[in-house]
Amino acid sequence: MLMAKTNIYLTLLLLLSVLKWVQSTPHSSTNYVQDACSVTRYRALCINTLAPFSTTAKTSPSKWARAGVSITIGETKKVTQYLMKVKNYRTMKGSYKIPLSDCIECLQDAIDQLHGSLGVLRKLNARNFYAQMGDITTWLSAVLTDQETCLDGFENPRGKQAKMVRNRVLRSSYFTSNALALVNKLAASGLDNTVA
Repeated sequence: MLMAKTNIYLTLLLLLSVLKWVQSTPHSSTNYVQDACSVTRYRALCINTLAPFSTTAKTSPSKWARAGVSITIGETKKVTQYLMKVKNYRTMKGSYKIPLSDCIECLQDAIDQLHGSLGVLRKLNARNFYAQMGDITTWLSAVLTDQETCLDGFENPRGKQAKMVRNRVLRSSYFTSNALALVNKLAASGLDNTVA
C-alpha cells in the first residue's frame, strides 16, 4: 500500500514538473501566434486562422503580416465566389440584385488591393520601408471600406440568403481588420530583423 502511494506521489510530482516546464518554455508555437494576435481586434479568429504559421513566422512581424494578408486574400476570394453563386438565386434577384452586383465589384477591387499589399510585403526594404507601410495600410483601409460599402447594401437583410451574404462579408472584414493590425504592428516595430 505504501509503495502504491509512493508511485502515485512520484507520478504526480513528475507530471507537475513537466507541466511547469511546458508553461515556462518561452516561445512555444502557441505563444508565437498569441503574441502576434495580441494586437488584433478579433483575437480568437486570428489565433485560429494563423496558428499553422507559428513554426515559420515565430516572432517576425513581417511574416505575421504576410500571413494575415494571405489568409485575408483566401477568405475574400471565397466570399466573392459565394456571392457570384448566390447572384443566380431567385431570392436574390429582386431588391438585392444591384447591391449584390455592387458587392461583388467591391470585393473584386478588395482582392486587387490585397494582392498589391502582399506583393509589397514580400519586397520590403529598409530604404522605402515607411513609404511601403503607408501604401499597405492605405490599401488595407480601402479593403475595409469596400467591405463596408458592400455591407451597406445588406444593412437590414430580409431572408436567409441575404443574412448569409451579410454574415460572410462581415466575417471577411474581421480578417481584414486583423491583417491591418498585424501590418500596423510591423510598421511600429520597424524592419530590423523582420525580413527573412
